[in-house]
Amino acid sequence: MGGKTVTRADLCEAVYQKVGLSRTESAELVEMVLDEMSNCLVEGQQVKLSSFGTFFVRDKNERIGRNPKTGQEVPISPRRVMVFKPSNVLKKKINDSLAPEEAD
Repeated sequence: MGGKTVTRADLCEAVYQKVGLSRTESAELVEMVLDEMSNCLVEGQQVKLSSFGTFFVRDKNERIGRNPKTGQEVPISPRRVMVFKPSNVLKKKINDSLAPEEAD
């Protein structure tokens, strides 16, 4: 899995190319969208993007873990984790990209 990582700069460039805003406006737009998503997640709201997926925050309770090297038990503190659940449309698109092309 040595694929390319898409960065904020890549997203800004894509908006610039496809929407026609200036590079500065494109960067501001991407930042505004990411900030709004982040703020909603911090507040405990779900972020659902139709045909893409849902981001949400899940609370995890304290539990006991083990150090794999020593086997020593270590307490893992309670925390909040972000989860992404892809939509069926996105799953299908990803899986269809793996299917061999049909020859005519």
